[in-house]
Amino acid sequence: MHKKKSQLHCRNKHQDGYDFAKLINILPELSHYVNRNPYGNLSIDFADPMVVKMLNKALLFSYYQMSYWDIPDGYLCPPIPGRADYIHYLADLLAQDNQNHVPTGRQIHVLDIGVGANVIYPIIGCAEYGWSFVGSDINPVAIKVALLITQANTLLKNTLQCRLQKDSGSIFKHIIKPNEFYTLTVCNPPFHASAEDALVSTQTKLNKLGKLTNSTQKTVLNFGGQHAELWCEGGESAFISNMINESTQYKTQCLWFTSLVSKKETLSIINKKLKQVAVVESRIIPMAQGQKVSRFVAWTFFNQTERQQLLSKSHRKTKR
Repeated sequence: MHKKKSQLHCRNKHQDGYDFAKLINILPELSHYVNRNPYGNLSIDFADPMVVKMLNKALLFSYYQMSYWDIPDGYLCPPIPGRADYIHYLADLLAQDNQNHVPTGRQIHVLDIGVGANVIYPIIGCAEYGWSFVGSDINPVAIKVALLITQANTLLKNTLQCRLQKDSGSIFKHIIKPNEFYTLTVCNPPFHASAEDALVSTQTKLNKLGKLTNSTQKTVLNFGGQHAELWCEGGESAFISNMINESTQYKTQCLWFTSLVSKKETLSIINKKLKQVAVVESRIIPMAQGQKVSRFVAWTFFNQTERQQLLSKSHRKTKR
């Protein structure tokens, strides 16, 4: 028996929870870390970063056509069901301007801001819909690892490009080239405003998991990710506001700009900023995973007719 994650997107492969028998069959060493939890269900210790990484590897091998995947210790190891939801809801966003059909194939170009070492969004987007990706990151090690994963997997070899952002103050600048057009941008921004905020947040997560620790700093680095993955000055509201400002310089080069938004209180700041730059349309799209409610913001400088025409053009190219 595995607990059903009933609030995940209807196309999410993880709606029924983790099939540990299947995962252990794919990655036998996972068996050493699977035990019955107090409810009698098979589970793992989600506070142990090495075990979580092993779970992710098994999921990516089982469901997303990966044959090699590994990240260095201390780099963000994201929960795959939630990341898959973002991709599926983005597919729905595009379908609304495409006669309710999800556009598939490599002509759907996606820019992943902060692709990280884990390249999770390109993996899911390529496996589920055949989209192509450019992934950017300010961390040279993350880009190096992302390139290793890309070259080691047939799925990604010709569908993912990795680009180092050398200017930590820029988001799209230096990454979007003059003649490029993207259907979507995706981003999991640094949510916290400081290292201290990140420490408190991770400690809270561990407390909920029943894992108290005296080495909070070490725990954050091992469990939560690198500095740039966790926090930036001003937190997610400042980061997304900067992203909105910068998007005005690339308004004709992207159909939909999007970003995850962790904190509900950030939404009022984002909505104010979107009005300031006069976007044509914006949406806040909720995503629920169990008791956790997440969301992403999407904005565009194209009207619906223009969006339909652009998607139709992409579809014709794919069919040739």
